[in-house]
Amino acid sequence: MEFKLHNGSGNLCCKSCGRQDKQLNTYDWLADIPGNTEESDFVEVQFKNTRKGYYRNSNKIPLEKGDIVAVEAMPGHDIGVVTLTGRLVPLQMKKANIKSETDIKRIYRKAKPVDMDKYQEAKEREHSTMIRARQIALSLNLNMKIGDVEYQGDGNKAIFYYIADERVDFRQLIKVLAEAFRVRIEMKQIGARQEAGRIGGIGPCGRELCCATWMTSFVSVSTGAARFQDISLNPQKLAGQCAKLKCCLNYEVDCYVEAQKRLPSKEVELETKDGVFYFFKADILSNQVTYSSDKSIPANLVTISGRRAFEIIGLNKRGIKPDSLLAEEHRTVPQKPVDLVEQESLTRFDRNRKTKNNGNNEGNGNRNKKKKKSNGNNRPQGSEQSNAPQQANAPKEQSKPRNNNRNKNRNNKPKPQGEKNASNDKPVQK
Repeated sequence: MEFKLHNGSGNLCCKSCGRQDKQLNTYDWLADIPGNTEESDFVEVQFKNTRKGYYRNSNKIPLEKGDIVAVEAMPGHDIGVVTLTGRLVPLQMKKANIKSETDIKRIYRKAKPVDMDKYQEAKEREHSTMIRARQIALSLNLNMKIGDVEYQGDGNKAIFYYIADERVDFRQLIKVLAEAFRVRIEMKQIGARQEAGRIGGIGPCGRELCCATWMTSFVSVSTGAARFQDISLNPQKLAGQCAKLKCCLNYEVDCYVEAQKRLPSKEVELETKDGVFYFFKADILSNQVTYSSDKSIPANLVTISGRRAFEIIGLNKRGIKPDSLLAEEHRTVPQKPVDLVEQESLTRFDRNRKTKNNGNNEGNGNRNKKKKKSNGNNRPQGSEQSNAPQQANAPKEQSKPRNNNRNKNRNNKPKPQGEKNASNDKPVQK
């Protein structure tokens, strides 16, 4: 199947991203190269869950990714799916440490309907076989747990995957299982993380388990990873679905270790004029440290940066005690309490509208007043004469303060020589 590019420069092959087989999937980035499948006779075939193998295509069968084939097995044959062909297969064999090519088995043919019928019958017996095998192991008092059963494609062989903390002598178990199921028995021991990867599940993060999707190698996880990240050592929260420590604890340890180098030690005490402060907690990634004035309980908590803590430690080594832990320019101003109920009020938007409307009315009133004033100043001379009798009829009380103010201003002004007083016509004495 090919997709044609919009710019007409060529075609885009989708064979490289066909079947997604969880962590065993290999992206074939050479799938669109002409003649890639004929470069190598080796083919990668995957079986149930996490089992896959490499086989030789000695019959030159034209195979593509996704074909169901019948391969050689001991005894009989097995049914699997082709997941990789071409030049990348020898590189994957080298990665899997397969050195001798003589031990590699061959591909018989593409699966026929008869082969698929036998395969489906054998697959339907797997769950009942696992339940029956657990009962037999319990009756033999064996300290082991059978986690999964996988039948061969022709139904002549069964692989039992089990978990055990100690070494188990299952020779008697094999005899009983062979008599009960009439097949060849093979026992394989796996770890708890491998069992979780085979069964699958959803983690506390809401995503599918890492061991069931992309993880191929399991690194040991210790409680030191939780201590570096300042996580409480609660076994219920730290344990995954496999009852072991979560693999994701190792993902960010290096980042936390690097960030913790920029913070002072927990045992160091900071001395100020107010008293001695002790380490209480630290926010590693944000480089913030909280100190308490009491060593046993949180009291007078002060949060400062790691740089400020190192500055105070340097001052204490020289015998200097600062006034407080906080720098003067970084002292926090107490914030006013916020009324959260008022913020969530349904009528908070109506108040703003009322104030806007009132402001518009006031603005209109001021505009009208300005218009009236401008109209009074721009009146013609005839209008002044018409208003003259109205001014004469005005009460005397309004005109008195005006005359008094004028007289006061006149008396306060310096009078020139020879000027006569307004009250009496006598000349002013020098």
